[in-house]
Amino acid sequence: MDPHLLRTLVAVLDHRSFSGAASALGYTQSAVSQHIAALEADLGTRLVERRPVAATPAGERLMEHVPALLLRLDAARADLARLHHVRRARLALACSPAALGPAVARALARLRGAAGPLDVEVRTLGREAVIEEVLTGRADLGLVDGAAAPSDPLPLPDLGPTTTLAVAEEPLAVLFPGGHPLAGRGSVRLTDLTEAQWIDAPDTAVPLDRLRAVCRTDGFRPRIRHHGTDLHGLAALVAAGHGLAALPLPLATTLGGPAVRVTEPRLVHRTELVHPASPTEPARRLADLVRHDLPEGR
Repeated sequence: MDPHLLRTLVAVLDHRSFSGAASALGYTQSAVSQHIAALEADLGTRLVERRPVAATPAGERLMEHVPALLLRLDAARADLARLHHVRRARLALACSPAALGPAVARALARLRGAAGPLDVEVRTLGREAVIEEVLTGRADLGLVDGAAAPSDPLPLPDLGPTTTLAVAEEPLAVLFPGGHPLAGRGSVRLTDLTEAQWIDAPDTAVPLDRLRAVCRTDGFRPRIRHHGTDLHGLAALVAAGHGLAALPLPLATTLGGPAVRVTEPRLVHRTELVHPASPTEPARRLADLVRHDLPEGR
């Protein structure tokens, strides 16, 4: 499958229009039609309905694979580019909102103190965007977080030639609104909250689909959805009674609402550092500093 044709398919389905895709890609409408026809001929099946423009069942199935395929191609290109364009005086760090904790902040301070002039850029993004930034070379390092069993790695997608490193494991907590019947508890079981009202905030809190997976239930239904990386906005929604959110206990405590530790199932809030197999020198040194700070056996 030609990746150029796949990108055209994505544009056509995103815009639901051949002319819209042509304008976005800088092609003629005829060229877009030819790309889709060539891809359909290659795969031996119709992928796009023309009137109205929409994915066929085969097109929908292909689109389940396309984002990962294109991302891996971009990652390969970035990996090769790093061999010839090493940035020695710049460090770009992408992190999910709950991932940038004290261990990395301390390591970053030591790196800047020892490395001399160093241009450091920290970007807060959603988890999937962090991984994409690292794989495509727009960030030198990434920090992602999530819920996992103690000492288990996070369930990340296939990252190709990259390295992951545990940075921290903290207790997991549920953030409650004030006055909630369970807000004064010393601990809580997630399995007792499957039918509670939740906020679906996949970029900030532990995603609800992850809670469903670890608790083996179809519960944890969202009352509202929160998109973006604003932790304080999420805390304001919880405080106003819109739903609950699962966060690392130290962070949840600082956000102001009642935070109750999760005891069942046995889960921790885990943060991992992701970097390419051939990192830049500042990225390698920061990873070494973080690794030096980890407790033995981690």
